[in-house]
Amino acid sequence: MKKTDTVQSFAWLENAVFYEIYPQSFQDSNGDGIGDINGMISRLDYVKELGCNAIWVNPWYDSPFGDAGYDVRDFKKVAPRYGTNEDAKRFFAEAHKRGFHVLIDLVPGHTAIDHPWFKASMRAEKNEYTDRYVWTDSIWEGGGEAATLRGISDRDGSAVVNFFTHQPALNYGYAHPDRPWKQPADAPAALATREAIKDIMRFWLDLGADGFRVDMAASLIKEDDIGHPANIRLWQDFRAFLDKEYPHCAMVSEWGVPKESIAGGFHMDFMLHFGPPAYMSLFRSEHPFFSKEGKGDITAFLEMYEPTLASTEGKGLICIPSSNHDMHRLARGRDMLDLKICFTFLLTMPGAPFIYYGDEIGMRYLEGLTSVEGGYDRTGSRSPMQWEKKTGFGFTSSATSYIPFDKSADAPTVAAQEKDKDSLLNAVKALIALRGGHAALRSFGAFRPLYAEKEKYPFVYERAAEGERIVVALNPANRPAQLPFPLEGKVLFAVGAAPQGNTMAPCSAAVILAK
Repeated sequence: MKKTDTVQSFAWLENAVFYEIYPQSFQDSNGDGIGDINGMISRLDYVKELGCNAIWVNPWYDSPFGDAGYDVRDFKKVAPRYGTNEDAKRFFAEAHKRGFHVLIDLVPGHTAIDHPWFKASMRAEKNEYTDRYVWTDSIWEGGGEAATLRGISDRDGSAVVNFFTHQPALNYGYAHPDRPWKQPADAPAALATREAIKDIMRFWLDLGADGFRVDMAASLIKEDDIGHPANIRLWQDFRAFLDKEYPHCAMVSEWGVPKESIAGGFHMDFMLHFGPPAYMSLFRSEHPFFSKEGKGDITAFLEMYEPTLASTEGKGLICIPSSNHDMHRLARGRDMLDLKICFTFLLTMPGAPFIYYGDEIGMRYLEGLTSVEGGYDRTGSRSPMQWEKKTGFGFTSSATSYIPFDKSADAPTVAAQEKDKDSLLNAVKALIALRGGHAALRSFGAFRPLYAEKEKYPFVYERAAEGERIVVALNPANRPAQLPFPLEGKVLFAVGAAPQGNTMAPCSAAVILAK
């Protein structure tokens, strides 16, 4: 994949490896059982030693925490439980000292129900915020396919919501308004919403942020056509604003269709657990490719991935995360050997990898937890970081935390794995270092499958750049796998037994500098 001018000005993306920090679960500095910004600052050296050079921070805004902070009450204020805006400013400064780029979550689609904007919009008398949200004209009229809030104020009408019913949708207009209350995307109120979000972006960029991960990025203009043309135009407007005022601002979208999001001006898009099944076929389907049972099908991934990669035309990156706060952890159903093979794939593919905190030590999905802060089945992926085996796992000085700890006797910890040369943590460190040391393995190196047969193992692909060819071979299945050609060259990294000619050992992986 050849870089274009669109991304050449973001040279750091060439070798970006992101670490996702979930603030409330990463490090507690004051003993209240909830992570905070000072705790995050105290662990920056760990993230650097891991080899990551970029950070995504989940929402740290003031919130009633009905959806873990994605229900924002004040976009320009850090939630008191995390600290202050000055703490956030210091976090940016300390991160920059260590060479990190920091993206923070932007939640442009909705707010909390007690946001001052929404409170003002509920008033019966017309005011500046009357149309900041999407309201029907009558309490008796719903929002069509969209859920609504009803009977909550003196204002006549129902308020459309974006996700949970306590998250009213901000008004960016409709692609094809067919009711009087559905405003077009260029209506004054819809344009005012855009300007309000731009103002929020200015605030955080001025404080030190390097960019944003944008929540539900394709959902802003409602009832868009296939291909999201109206939302693409919307984000092109945001990109024009950023190019003029903050040209350094990097953006990654929760969109899931890189051809669309990159056309909208994003530099990166995720492969995710919703939408096309390519990502799920790797790790989380009934028979994922990365499983000892060996019943997966790598072609289910490639049939989507290859044309998607080609569609980016080198204008942006496809990011494959280990997991995130919205899905079950990578370690669910896998042991440490399996995880080393997964990370060999994740850290040798094109695009910028994203590592969810704790995945690098194989933190487990905790089954059966009671929902915390709107997590529901996601709660088991949000438990506190496990730093060392003692009360509070080094996460907190308290005996308890806002989400229960992993009570397993063999719960993985950073401290234990740092001492074990064969640990998953040290394998991840080695793979990140390998990626950084070889242009072929970085974000823009060419990708070409060499062996990828339907319902067969192994999966072998080539990465190439600057005259260098590296072959990656993966056999997650618990049986030997045969190739129609030998794997030859210098083995740079291996999981399990190294390949022998045309044969790969069960549960093995290799990164080979080709002859």
